[in-house]
Amino acid sequence: MVVPTTRTDVTKFGSAMGRTASTVSFAVPEVTAGGVDGELPEGEEEEILLVDPSRTRLFSVSKDRPIARIPTRADMKTLTHMARRPAVDIEFHDLTYAVNTTAGQRTILKGINGFFRSGHLTAIMGPSGAGKSSLMNILAGYVRSDIKGQIQTNGYPRNMQLFKKLSSYIMQEDLLQPRLTVVESLRYAARLKIGRELSNEDQYKAVDEVLDLLGVSVCRNTYVEKLSGGQRKRLSVALELVNNPPVIFLDEPTTGLDIVAIKQCVALLVDLAKQGRTVVCTIHQPSSSLFHMFDQVYMLAKGSCIYNGTPRQLVPFLAQVGHVCKPTHNPADYIFEVLDNGVDTILELTREIQNGKIILCDDINVMENDKPNTKRLSRNEALEFEKLSKLDKTHSEYSSSFNTQFSILLSRKMKQTFRNTIGLWISFFHHVFSAFLLGSIYYGIGLDGSRPFENFKFCISVIVFFVYTHVMGPVLTLPSEVKLLRREYFNHWYSLRSYVLASAIHTIPSMLLFGSLFLVIVYFMSAQPIEWIRFGQFMAIGLFTGYISEGLGVLIGSSVKNSTGAVLTPAVLAPLLALAVYGMGYGLAIEPLMESLMAISFLRYSLVGISTSLYGNGRANMDCSTEDLYCHYRSPELLLRDLGMSGQSIGYQFVGLAVFGLLFRVSAYYVIRLRMMNKPLRKIPLYFKKFLRW
Repeated sequence: MVVPTTRTDVTKFGSAMGRTASTVSFAVPEVTAGGVDGELPEGEEEEILLVDPSRTRLFSVSKDRPIARIPTRADMKTLTHMARRPAVDIEFHDLTYAVNTTAGQRTILKGINGFFRSGHLTAIMGPSGAGKSSLMNILAGYVRSDIKGQIQTNGYPRNMQLFKKLSSYIMQEDLLQPRLTVVESLRYAARLKIGRELSNEDQYKAVDEVLDLLGVSVCRNTYVEKLSGGQRKRLSVALELVNNPPVIFLDEPTTGLDIVAIKQCVALLVDLAKQGRTVVCTIHQPSSSLFHMFDQVYMLAKGSCIYNGTPRQLVPFLAQVGHVCKPTHNPADYIFEVLDNGVDTILELTREIQNGKIILCDDINVMENDKPNTKRLSRNEALEFEKLSKLDKTHSEYSSSFNTQFSILLSRKMKQTFRNTIGLWISFFHHVFSAFLLGSIYYGIGLDGSRPFENFKFCISVIVFFVYTHVMGPVLTLPSEVKLLRREYFNHWYSLRSYVLASAIHTIPSMLLFGSLFLVIVYFMSAQPIEWIRFGQFMAIGLFTGYISEGLGVLIGSSVKNSTGAVLTPAVLAPLLALAVYGMGYGLAIEPLMESLMAISFLRYSLVGISTSLYGNGRANMDCSTEDLYCHYRSPELLLRDLGMSGQSIGYQFVGLAVFGLLFRVSAYYVIRLRMMNKPLRKIPLYFKKFLRW
């Protein structure tokens, strides 16, 4: 076999293989003994890849036949205690992405092509609105609808369930779990993401290795709130690195960092790529030194690919189409200036690079369909890929079981709750102060038969306190928590069921403690009957109301963004409270329609339950403090009748509250599930608009 050593030989070689000479061209550098691009040492042979239109061919080259070497796949340098993963190459063909808007269909990506190789750090660049984030989201699997074209991994159609196990997506915001140290955050991530693959001891060793690798071991015991911007970025990468994913996506990883932290961040990504990972990131406009740190640059403009290759080949490429970049000019800045010339320039660059089909490398310029065939894995990588494929079919889509996920998430949330000392003290003083205030207002009225409606207002006040105390917390905190949940859930840390269940349970201890303290104070200060059964029912209804109100808060907080919930919540509670107190004083005259409407308010069940616990169950006649001979509401049963609560069973109220509690939690689960999808409700306004036109 004659191996080509010059451009002429390459042309002949290409013709012999049945391909056109224009498809591939070699740039043979100077021969330096033992160099990367020089001849091979005496007595040694090196396998290199010569591209072929049908398949990859391997040729042995001896020292007497120098040739420009094409870099082979980087060795997978797995760390000692980390789970082994195969290398993964990503390619896409004729990728088109269009979305429907109120103004019509908008095409964001226009039939682009590309190939991102393992062992390389690839930067997706382009001006605002070019489609960088859309391409990133599609490749990572974050967007899966309205897409045309093919996406392949290692030459095969992408298996999304398996690909999620092999990839991690680090979003632009450095969202970290609060009130945890660096090492605690990593250990929780390792237990969730590695699961049964490694023992607990090996998981902790893997965490220590990641800490050392990313240079954050010096702050291992520092709380995440006290980390600098660069340290937060490194921790974000470390959290996704604990299970050794072969593919890492990063959206604008340098945003918000100073120049020193930016270079450290990119240098870290280069090191991660050199270990055999496929690292892909979006970046807006890097400096010249930063630009040349990338192994591959993929540039977009108006949804089309205008350049695909190494940074060093960008200037010659632009010069080839008539745009000469001065030596003192940053190529990354210059191409943005070139794009200002208009749409014709974008079309010209797109035609020249064939919309990403041509890859410009330092050693060889190849067409995208002539790239080294990525199906040819090493034996170890092939076995590992086969092993993961079998695991994908026989095991759940998560590394840890549901019970393990639930226990880990519950432990993490409990630790975060009890470390929030300021929040706990505020909650303590809030309950105590409100209890003494309410007890002072309604002091000693519980046994007075001449003031029954004042005691009824006391019952309303207790219900309102528990509702607003527990509904507003999740309404204000969940919108930001959903962002963090989206990152962990998308990267396959745990299932939504385990998260929702752990979130529903972790607040119970503090709610029981502070809620019971409040109820004990107001019960005895207001002089309610000293009967343990009544006291227990009063306590149970109050605490149950608080827990269900929290479920309503979770539902509202998971449905809205930012501070919208603070406006929406009172609008929801006002009619529920109005329905709950309807019929006060004329209970026998409540219309059947209103009785049906009152049944949709969970506060009605709370109010009936707490009133029944104080006045029902055969309570004896009360004493009246007035000197009047007639005391109308001396009989508690008469009061319940005029309140429209006569004959109501307290057990029925508990059942009604339980139904609403379950309804709120289940509804919140499905709302959160919708939120985890990429803009699942975006088409509703479009359908509504079409309906109006029809």
